[in-house]
Amino acid sequence: MNIAIVDYGVGNLFSLKSSFAAIGAEARVTGEARLIKEADKIILPGVGAFADAAEKLRQTGLDEVLKQQVEQGKIMMGICLGMQLLFDESFEYGRHAGLGLIPGKVKAIEEVIGTDLKIPHMGWNALDLKQKHPLFAHINQGDCVYFVHSYHATDCQDHIIASTEYGAPLTAAVARNNVLGCQFHPEKSGEVGLNILRAFCEIREEDLC
Repeated sequence: MNIAIVDYGVGNLFSLKSSFAAIGAEARVTGEARLIKEADKIILPGVGAFADAAEKLRQTGLDEVLKQQVEQGKIMMGICLGMQLLFDESFEYGRHAGLGLIPGKVKAIEEVIGTDLKIPHMGWNALDLKQKHPLFAHINQGDCVYFVHSYHATDCQDHIIASTEYGAPLTAAVARNNVLGCQFHPEKSGEVGLNILRAFCEIREEDLC
């Protein structure tokens, strides 16, 4: 199993690589289109601002590479900002186009959580698993993972596979065929996170049909 961790100037790349190494999986950090195309699966990481990240993908041409690989059936998972980039658009400091791989929008959590909670939503929180999905093969309802985010995916109800409660239900994980996403950081989520990455490595295309 050869996994490409997409390097486009944004993301927690080497902790992700170390997490895959911890479960015995080969992962390569790369921004080269050729190596991404050669990989068996793809991880799209990301931290920071949506507009900057989306622009870097466009400038490098990796946006089209990723969409092409998904169209060909390759399994890809976005993490944190990488998950948000999978959607149609974000309203983070303006209105910005995403990859359009999952229908939905990215909006500020302050619109839904009320005024009593701190932003960003940062720390450990429980997963509410909404449906049986192979990404959750090795974890249980209520397991905790680590979040750091001020924006969340909305208008994507058909594709939510897990949520978390922080003043309101927030999208924690999504799936649309071979495109997966985690708002939380598996690489910062201890054994639960490693088990999610382990399941990601085990998923086959036929499991997602």
